[in-house]
Amino acid sequence: MEQTNNNGALQVPIGSGFTAASTASEVLQGLNLAGKVSIITGGYTGIGLETTKTLAAAGATVIVPARSLGKARENLRGMANVELAELDLLNPDSIDAFATSFLASGQPLHLLIHNAGIMFVPLRRNNRGTESQLATNYLAPFQLTARLWEALKAAQGARVVNVSSLGHQFGPFDFEDPNFEHHDYDTMAAYGHSKTALNLFALELDNRAKAFGVRAYSLHPGNIWGTELLRDPPLEILQQFGFYDDEGKEVLEVIAALKTIPQGAATTVWCATSPLLNDRGGVYCEDVDVASLALGGDSPQA
Repeated sequence: MEQTNNNGALQVPIGSGFTAASTASEVLQGLNLAGKVSIITGGYTGIGLETTKTLAAAGATVIVPARSLGKARENLRGMANVELAELDLLNPDSIDAFATSFLASGQPLHLLIHNAGIMFVPLRRNNRGTESQLATNYLAPFQLTARLWEALKAAQGARVVNVSSLGHQFGPFDFEDPNFEHHDYDTMAAYGHSKTALNLFALELDNRAKAFGVRAYSLHPGNIWGTELLRDPPLEILQQFGFYDDEGKEVLEVIAALKTIPQGAATTVWCATSPLLNDRGGVYCEDVDVASLALGGDSPQA
């Protein structure tokens, strides 16, 4: 019987040949992705943009769904093999509309990369009353994957890649009060349990989908400076992580030690394409390899 990653059975580095300093373009060097179709949410800013650039340069057709079409069009201007579509991940109807449009094209879907996410935002809810980090970081990827299931199966060898975070260690999923209807809102806890849910989704999706040629992965891209993910967090939280000092000034030595955007996209690209993962799914990855099993005691960072 094929082993699954339940209880971390497969959480062992496999010797990818890359390191935390490797970049997305280095990971894809020599690979030809012509004929592959990819969807990358949030693929027009930050590490999502780097992922789009790298996969498209390797020959893949990359579809970038975006809430801000004007901004996406500007950031992706002149890039070959890239298509734009409208999608608001906080709106379940928008997710359905995007998926329906893609399915109507008749294309198989080889790579579905759930890159978009929000972090440490004030309490907001979507039109269903769902807390926004849970809605964006987990429920939207779940719904989009479900709606695109037939296209994933049609690829006869597809991967679903969930860009998660070491911040899942901020807390387990709260099944009793996932939308903070009965407790005071804690933005860090909300972020943590949305990423915990995303990781568990990758694990169980792989268990169920591998029989249909679909494998799933989750990953921590690393701690990265200069992305839009940091546009909402309050100063107090950024000070807690050491990015700013007590006077609100950037701590340059801390920032200099963070990953660059090309380095931050490397693990995503590796999970999406590495032949080393052909027969190994449901794993959590970081630094361009399968992560070691964490048994507790590590200090989580975003």
